[in-house]
Amino acid sequence: MTTSLSRLPAALLACAALSAAPVLAADASVEARLAARGMQFEVDSDGDYKVTYSYKQENRTQLVFVSGTTEQVNGISIREVFSPAGQVGADRIDGTKALALLANSRSKKLGSWELSGDVLYFVIKLPDNVDGAALEAAMDIAAETADNKEIELSGTKDAL
Repeated sequence: MTTSLSRLPAALLACAALSAAPVLAADASVEARLAARGMQFEVDSDGDYKVTYSYKQENRTQLVFVSGTTEQVNGISIREVFSPAGQVGADRIDGTKALALLANSRSKKLGSWELSGDVLYFVIKLPDNVDGAALEAAMDIAAETADNKEIELSGTKDAL
């Protein structure tokens, strides 16, 4: 019993060190594609790649995320690009606005509106084998679409 108790502090320290380590994205291919395009990014706490777009002329910024993991759909690896555009409560997104978002999604050739908790996102789902240029183009579309919707919903607020 003494032997296992003496190992307990070391085991606790090892667990603490692992939990304090930064979370790494599950797929380094995203990092390589972003780096090849010269994009600055961070990896957030759940492994997604976070990029901040700056619209200097409008004095605005917009967050865009590339999922650090993929999902399989009929043997195709799908990666999400998503950008927050509003908050249901703060931006008073009610049933009427939600129906308008659904109608707006119909007109989009790439991407659609989705809710996750209280946050409205513009989400693009791509086959993961797209090259860096196509990934960046999807990020550009998501950022611009989400920022335009944020302006529409909240006026001059630039929270996302």
